[in-house]
Amino acid sequence: MTHRCVADLMTPHAVVAQRGTTFKEIARLLDDYEITAVPVLGDDEEVVGVVSEADLLRRQIAKLGATTAEAIMTSPAVVARPAWSVVEAAKLMEQKKVKRLPVVDDAGRLIGVISRSDLVRLFLRRDRAIQEEVLEEVLTRTLGVSPSTVTVDVSNGSVTLTGTLERTSMVPIAVRMCEGVDGVVEVIDRLTAERDDIPLEPQKAPE
Repeated sequence: MTHRCVADLMTPHAVVAQRGTTFKEIARLLDDYEITAVPVLGDDEEVVGVVSEADLLRRQIAKLGATTAEAIMTSPAVVARPAWSVVEAAKLMEQKKVKRLPVVDDAGRLIGVISRSDLVRLFLRRDRAIQEEVLEEVLTRTLGVSPSTVTVDVSNGSVTLTGTLERTSMVPIAVRMCEGVDGVVEVIDRLTAERDDIPLEPQKAPE
């Protein structure tokens, strides 16, 4: 299976600020481009921080007046790498409570920005594309299952697996792998097995 990575979904031409960009200029950038944060670049185009809507509001509430990006920004910036999986990026956004991540190269230079809305695009994959990947990549190529033994129905990202696998132990593996396909919202398991290869746990002797 080929999973989308950050580089596949990021916006390569990011709106940025410099250390000396003023409060009002940053506010105007956020409003004009309808974004929630801008990365702040240093002299070598490296990301030195991020100014978000929350940073502007904190500064305004504190009544510290207009100032520069360098004084307002959150630093060091929380960043992503282009080779990261979208799951890694999503987890970091959730952990740090941010909506956008600058994407940087090995030298820390900005190469793009990925946002929550970019990640949501994964769930707009067509059902047909999801169905083909589950059938061809997961079941046939990876698990060696004959397409004639399992039916895959996909509706609005919800995958229903119906049919018979060779062994009971294959069922949770198939379900877990289908859950990992980009765009899958849930997997409904209606699979059975020809042979039960999961050993029973030994019964405790009565005391």
